[in-house]
Amino acid sequence: MGFINRVITNTLPLVPKGVIRHFSRKYIAGEALEDAAREMESLKLAGFMATLDVLGEDVTRAEETERAVDEYLAALQLIAKRGLPANISIKPTQLGLKVDLDLCHKNFSRLCEEAQKHQNFVRLDMEDSSCTSETLDLYFRLRETFGDRVGVVIQAYLRRTHLDLDRLIDAKANVRLCKGIYIEPPALAFRDGSIVNRSYTHLLERLLRGGCYVGIATHDDKLVYEAEHLIRQLSLEPDQYEFQMLLGVQRQLRDVILSNGHRLRVYIPYGRDWYAYSTRRLKENPTLVSHILKAMFRKDE
Repeated sequence: MGFINRVITNTLPLVPKGVIRHFSRKYIAGEALEDAAREMESLKLAGFMATLDVLGEDVTRAEETERAVDEYLAALQLIAKRGLPANISIKPTQLGLKVDLDLCHKNFSRLCEEAQKHQNFVRLDMEDSSCTSETLDLYFRLRETFGDRVGVVIQAYLRRTHLDLDRLIDAKANVRLCKGIYIEPPALAFRDGSIVNRSYTHLLERLLRGGCYVGIATHDDKLVYEAEHLIRQLSLEPDQYEFQMLLGVQRQLRDVILSNGHRLRVYIPYGRDWYAYSTRRLKENPTLVSHILKAMFRKDE
């Protein structure tokens, strides 16, 4: 991140919480499951699929994981009852990854059992590099019981990912491939955007050629172009992959991808922990912060 961007993102504490809440409405469905349900219904009518993310991570107490499990169980039951083309995505630290590994496995198993009952799917989100090895180990442990009902995420900017891919391809894993958003040291992650894009394309090709089902998670038009090129080159059918995008981001590109005959799943965050999620998204895009600050100062003039 450049000096100017660091200065801009460091001003986030100056932004009133109400202003950030107003900004977040575009990217977060709301605080309650019913808010997310309305968003899923709307997306279904437009031809999109969805994945639900209950906001919250870095849980430090076992009782907090119980609340998250209950919310995800309710989400799976609602999805089944209403016949929605949706699944769930979960951050392992929300279910206790940093509290107790066996507890985390037990919590995920409960959700995978519920998903299996409804012929649905659970994905383990990937967090910062301190969680990478344990998240992958947890995924493979769950896969022994639940097979293709469980999937995982990998990040193209991590230097280790090309090695992690060997194990995932051997298992024909269901993988969401994203660039990666956490701030990591240069020893662990590529910093140059063009290198991250090259890594993404290389990893995507390996996954698709290896027979993995890939969630191509990107808002980058260049990467969408490369992905479509690969799909044509490999003569893949639309049910062998999907594109994935965040709620509220690049809606025009989202429509183009769908109109080109590809399936697309929208990632829908919801819940009470909207503030941390929103500020992280703002830090990823300092331009948005500068626009918010300018609007605030104009209002005060």
